[in-house]
Amino acid sequence: MTSTFVRSNPGLLPASRSAVAKAWPAAAAIVLTIFLWWLATTVLSPEYSLLRQTAPQRVLPAIVDLYQRGVLVSDAALSLWRLVIGLAIAMVIGVPMGLLIGLNTRIERAATPVVQFLRMISPLSWTPIAIALFGIGNQPVYFLVAAAAVWPILLNTVSGVHAIDRGFLDVARSFHATRAEQLRVVIIPAVRDHVRTGLRLGLGTAWIVLVPAEMLGVRSGLGYQILNARDQLAYNQVVAIILVIGVLGSAVDFVASRLPGRTFNNRADG
Repeated sequence: MTSTFVRSNPGLLPASRSAVAKAWPAAAAIVLTIFLWWLATTVLSPEYSLLRQTAPQRVLPAIVDLYQRGVLVSDAALSLWRLVIGLAIAMVIGVPMGLLIGLNTRIERAATPVVQFLRMISPLSWTPIAIALFGIGNQPVYFLVAAAAVWPILLNTVSGVHAIDRGFLDVARSFHATRAEQLRVVIIPAVRDHVRTGLRLGLGTAWIVLVPAEMLGVRSGLGYQILNARDQLAYNQVVAIILVIGVLGSAVDFVASRLPGRTFNNRADG
């Protein structure tokens, strides 16, 4: 009966084979990585080395323990919340500034040296100033995350404005569209994909900055938990939190890559 079903649905088997063919390289790479991790920390490391604490058979129970204690979920949620707030601040600053710079040649010439200078400064180097301005707490973390994410968003917005087909703007002007109408109907839809790309790039940088930023005065978050586990010499928990940071970062990047975005050309075709 199974063979009859397969013969009557010939598209099912190739599709399943295609899914397996796409999935197995990634699955094999993950298994190989875990094996090399186990080999380095269990077989090759000295008997009393701290590396033995970071072996998979000790790290995975540590993840379960952190979860059962309620630490993992609450601190991961706080870290994600700080990331969202910092990204929102970066969007509020970066997108309007990018539109302004991209639409005005004189402003672009004036702003380019300043932007290039500021974006080359490590966001973490602003830490003393952020603490002096905002004190200890969430505000310095928001500042550092926004400082990390704002430049990719701004520069990609400028790039999106430059990529607009000027014919669309000429058509809008021929219909006597105001500047606000051009911005709403032509420019913003056209730069949407570029803004999404900038957000994704900024998100990666912001996530990297977030963890050390949480080691600078807050008493919650994944970065703080790394310091807390280190002070207790619980290196299995340190690696457990590092794994969680990697998984969450990959998940956030995946969500960002699936954000809706349509270019003006696609909108016009529709």
